[in-house]
Amino acid sequence: MVLGMFAFLVLLQLAQIPLHLARVSDAAGVLVVCVVALGLYAGWVRLVERRRVDELAPSAALPQGLVGFAIGLALFGTTMALLAALGVYTVRGFGDWSGLAGGLALTLGAAVVEELLFRGFLFRTVRDVGGTWVAVGVSAIVFGGLHAFNPGASPVSTLAIALEAGLLLALSYAATNRLWLPIGLHFAWNFAEGSIFGMAVSGHAVSHALVQGELHGPAVLTGGAFGPEASIVAVLVCLAASAVFATIVIRRERAT
Repeated sequence: MVLGMFAFLVLLQLAQIPLHLARVSDAAGVLVVCVVALGLYAGWVRLVERRRVDELAPSAALPQGLVGFAIGLALFGTTMALLAALGVYTVRGFGDWSGLAGGLALTLGAAVVEELLFRGFLFRTVRDVGGTWVAVGVSAIVFGGLHAFNPGASPVSTLAIALEAGLLLALSYAATNRLWLPIGLHFAWNFAEGSIFGMAVSGHAVSHALVQGELHGPAVLTGGAFGPEASIVAVLVCLAASAVFATIVIRRERAT
């Protein structure tokens, strides 16, 4: 697993060199990176693990990806609606559509690469060794821990990412045994957070957004410098969704 993750990252970096030399646009470059990343992962599974790449079954890509995207939009939209109802989020105006295409491409690239790493390599391998619930815990801790190095990160934000994203994305994978649902969910959450609502995405500020708003109030609600992902509201919203996926996983495992 470790060797696979290392080889995946190295080859992915090497694949980006021709894109930089050719001065390919950021949006086009990210789409190429997504295709290369999926190809590298599939190649590793077929050549090294010597099995079918069932977790990337093409027939499930569109339906499960769209369902995940819808869930991600709904979860982040609910988070912002609750923050507005609590009086800590205020809309100041609206931007234009100019940054949406770039935002779509960049958030898609991050979702694809991170899900291949954390759910494709890490979660799946740990599950084979220690079972589903050990894999959920390990992948959530690692996912949260690596976000500890982001701008504005704190122990609170690291715990929040582990609980809201680490658990949710792991359970969404376990519920389907496919990567498309967590990819779509991850993609939509980040896209809504940055390109639609203009909030910092895991501590990274955005420059273009459809909605221009601001958070004000206690950090426990706003998430502070890290953004709303460190808010207790986001954690509770995502834990509720995680509970639904956990129920599906439990029923599936009992049935087998």
